Amino acid sequence: VQLQASGGGLVQPGGSLRLSCAASGRTFSSYLMGWFRQAPGKEREFVATIKWSGGSTYYADSLKGRFTISRDNAKNTVYLQMSSLKPEDTAVYYCAADPFGNTWYTSPGEYDYWGQGTLVTVSS
Repeated sequence: VQLQASGGGLVQPGGSLRLSCAASGRTFSSYLMGWFRQAPGKEREFVATIKWSGGSTYYADSLKGRFTISRDNAKNTVYLQMSSLKPEDTAVYYCAADPFGNTWYTSPGEYDYWGQGTLVTVSS
């Protein structure tokens, strides 16, 4: 399984950004896909999950309403749409995958596969 995250960059506070995670190497119909983030000096933090089949989603409480996870089956790609960004959203964002996980998997240790991360910087 290969996961390629992209879409990070510099954005002003209040702005929006969409991250992408292109998945390859397997059939992902049973997979759980997740987004995590890690700010400098902090532990990796859960952001959101989505089941490839059915599209069920789950979010960190603190991010509900600002972040939206979605997937495009035809492109084998998972997205994270981020809006009303704040400086505290600055982090490296990682996508992750687990073959049979459930949407409530919020611990990084529950995921078998990881992408390389993409840096999001929210600053004026």
